[in-house]
Amino acid sequence: MRFFSRWIRRFVFGAIGLFFFCQLWFLGWVLWWKRADPDMTRFMEIRLAEIRLNEPRRSLKKEWVSYNKVSIHLKRALIDSEDSQFIHHSGFDWQGIQRALKRNEKRGKVIAGGSTITQQLAKNLFLSPERTLTRKLQEAIITLMIEASWEKRRIFEVYINVIEWGDGVFGAEAAARHYFGVNAARLSPGQAAFLAGMVPRPRFYERHRDAPELFRKAAIIQHRMHAARIP
Repeated sequence: MRFFSRWIRRFVFGAIGLFFFCQLWFLGWVLWWKRADPDMTRFMEIRLAEIRLNEPRRSLKKEWVSYNKVSIHLKRALIDSEDSQFIHHSGFDWQGIQRALKRNEKRGKVIAGGSTITQQLAKNLFLSPERTLTRKLQEAIITLMIEASWEKRRIFEVYINVIEWGDGVFGAEAAARHYFGVNAARLSPGQAAFLAGMVPRPRFYERHRDAPELFRKAAIIQHRMHAARIP
């Protein structure tokens, strides 16, 4: 009995040690990317692997641009559509989560997640798109790390440069060129609203650019985004 008890204790302590080691690994990258620009994220790696199953030589469309070289219209559109309380919260929008839960309960299925821009960034940088309790827990921990060590402007700058906007299309510069043939600094209010509307389902909307739902969302975003407060 003592033998099994001793091995159980070792297993528990080992698991705890591994957990904290993983958190230190994540924290190290969070601190590094506070200044350095991420070249490849976990989400990009997953998408690239999926793409190369059928197209082995294909690469991602991505190009880093500084915060000042992104249209203010796109910044406002993203804040309005993805996280209107971004500059106020500390990583989690509890009111937004409650609204999402009510919408999901009303529809009888998951149609809204309530994730903030910081939560989305944590997922894109380090994790997979799978929806599990373990992944959500890790996402929450990384969200706290980012919010504690980065300024809001840096969080938003990295977010704009790494989020997915289509099949192999990542970041505002690549999206602006892919869909409209302009750089990210020259996006008009209508183009910015259109791109912001794509964010929840980028690969679907890339294939269905004329979807009525997308145009309705873009119109709503364009109407409201002038009031969005950006970092």
